[in-house]
Amino acid sequence: MDVYIDACIAIYLVEEHPEHAARIEARLRGSTVRIAYSPLVKMECLVLPMRQKRMELIERFHDFFSLNQPLSITDAVFSQATELRAQHGLKTPDALHLATALHYGCAALWTNDDRLNKVAGSLAVNVLAFA
Repeated sequence: MDVYIDACIAIYLVEEHPEHAARIEARLRGSTVRIAYSPLVKMECLVLPMRQKRMELIERFHDFFSLNQPLSITDAVFSQATELRAQHGLKTPDALHLATALHYGCAALWTNDDRLNKVAGSLAVNVLAFA
């Protein structure tokens, strides 16, 4: 089962956030979840480490992404994101994340943002609200 992750989830895992990483890892433990991400997630994760020239952290992100499932943001994904943004007033990144998860049939979109629930329904899961 593919689960699309928002950038915040990747950041918590890779940077080993003291509270959040353990909660996310608990959801992954013993499951058949395959983490999926888009180039947008990768970009959002790498901006700050690159700005700060934190090479070790950049390498940890590259290692993390190499172990997980990349999903392309195609023209069809952009079209769906445009519709989501127009109909629901989502910000562009949120619309792209949701459209990517929908386009590829992901079982869930893991985030820590409850705003996506209004549009995505049960697809968007705030994984920090449980555990």
